[in-house]
Amino acid sequence: MAETPFPEDTALGRRYLPIADHGLIGDLRSVALVGTDGTIDWYCCPSFDAPSVFAAILDAERGGRFELAATVPARTKQFYFPDTNVLITRFFTEDGVGEVQDFMPVGTEGSGETGRHRLIRRVVCVRGTVPFRALVAPRFDYGAAPHTLRTLDGMVLFESPDLSLTLTSTTALEYDERDAWADFKLDEGDSAVFALDQAGVRIAPRGCAHAEAEHEFTATVAYWRRWLHQSRYRGRWREMVHRSALTLKLLTYAPTGAIIAAPTTSLPEQLGGERNWDYRYVWVRDAAFCVYALLRLGFSGEAEAFMRFVTTHISPGCGDGTGPLQIMYGIDGRTDLPERELPHLEGHQGSAPVRVGNAAAGQLQLDIYGALIDSIYLYDTWAQPISSGQWDDVCQLVDWVCDHWDQPDEGVWETRGGRKNFLYSRLMCWVAIERAIRLANRRGLPADLTRWRQARDTVYRRIMDRGWSERRGAFVQYEGSDVLDASLLMMPLAKFIAPTDPKWLSTLDALTDDLVSDSLVYRYDPQASPDGLRGDEGTFSICSFWYVEALVRAGRLDEARLAFEKMLTYANHLGLYAEEIGRTGRQQGNFPQAFTHLSLISAAFNLDRALG
Repeated sequence: MAETPFPEDTALGRRYLPIADHGLIGDLRSVALVGTDGTIDWYCCPSFDAPSVFAAILDAERGGRFELAATVPARTKQFYFPDTNVLITRFFTEDGVGEVQDFMPVGTEGSGETGRHRLIRRVVCVRGTVPFRALVAPRFDYGAAPHTLRTLDGMVLFESPDLSLTLTSTTALEYDERDAWADFKLDEGDSAVFALDQAGVRIAPRGCAHAEAEHEFTATVAYWRRWLHQSRYRGRWREMVHRSALTLKLLTYAPTGAIIAAPTTSLPEQLGGERNWDYRYVWVRDAAFCVYALLRLGFSGEAEAFMRFVTTHISPGCGDGTGPLQIMYGIDGRTDLPERELPHLEGHQGSAPVRVGNAAAGQLQLDIYGALIDSIYLYDTWAQPISSGQWDDVCQLVDWVCDHWDQPDEGVWETRGGRKNFLYSRLMCWVAIERAIRLANRRGLPADLTRWRQARDTVYRRIMDRGWSERRGAFVQYEGSDVLDASLLMMPLAKFIAPTDPKWLSTLDALTDDLVSDSLVYRYDPQASPDGLRGDEGTFSICSFWYVEALVRAGRLDEARLAFEKMLTYANHLGLYAEEIGRTGRQQGNFPQAFTHLSLISAAFNLDRALG
């Protein structure tokens, strides 16, 4: 029987780079994806959740792109300038070697540059002679808004109703009514610079000559190395852990301290499927777990910034009927995130619909209270004591959890198949109450401890009584079911159950049999537990790293190390991970995903410590 062709071997697939064939650059306000072919095919300006300027990853024809590549056949390789988020794409041709250095300068507060959003692309010929071509073809507002092109003081100005960009170049540009391009040849030692700036802001547009590009390159490298120098991790997997930390930092919105789940929207969990979501927002759960991972490495500044975001923008009472909190917020703290489809975009490799906004913001997900209060507890333990006002907020949240923990909800995986009594939601409600009790006892803070302890113990007994299936010999996804769920791997990680408890070890074996494939872990079986959506999905990478950590805590170190090393082989060429991994090892879903990278850090930290 003939094999099904890989997606990129089809006529449709050849128009798209695979999701994993990209690197990421950013300035702590927004990011750009740079393909291994030198094309920027995703960029939103001026912020993560702003409409796209380049979105060819979602529609090869209508999305817009910034191409910069050799015009002769070439092999390409990508790497990060060591210990930075400066990306290098190299082109190896018959007559020479050239490289494109991509970066976004990070404007620091007080520098006068925080309003400038700038993409700098420097092309260098390092050996021989290499011909290059640049094409700048923006398509504003997800390809829906028209724009015009005009020149101004030697710069090209792209103007749309809501956003304008200026393009400067050290080489001659040609243009028509919409796009600009340049064909040029570089000899060894020669370089060319292209800079794309937001126009119409407080900072006037300016060119980017060779000397300025060198200055910006040096400053950007210094910024990232200075930041990474704070890391306390010295373990076996330093390169992968530090790449994950640098990636999490790129997903931080500096003006507010928000941490987004991923910088993309609608990259499919299954090619051709409908599981396409917008992740450019702050999930309380994801961001709280990020705080844990960054604190582990010594990055207390990011944890402090997120706590400021929580204090400023997330207060008890803003959940609008689904509880005192929403499950997600905008990067500026807004609560209204209406979901809509963009039918004019075909989707990555034909995977429609393309969505912006996220209707899951209106769901009830009880587990977020445990994630948030656990992160507050850890911040108070490892960074600095929380304020009295923050403690008042914690008390309000815990009191609400004590009253509402037994409600059915949509669960951690945001299923759209109806509310259920999910075990993971119960588990994290227990975490919320238990961590608050610890914090009150350690700090001597006022609390209704009698009520909290009674509620905590009631949740515990409910999980042990109704969350356990004698037939499966395992804890199950929701009460009354026999379905397994990888979120149960958090039970020993959250210190709910001893990692060597017989009931837990039996559950771990059942999860291994049902949901694990070559170290990769499925979230659940959508056939056995319908989630309201058509199609299948890949393995969920955060669950794979949770699995490693569960094995570590159970004392199965050889299995844990092998599973961890296998997971590392599924990273892309730069050490980046999307949300999921498909059956053939291809990365699927939004890219890169914070959840995956924070769980890699945690697994590496705990495995390294256990190995000694």
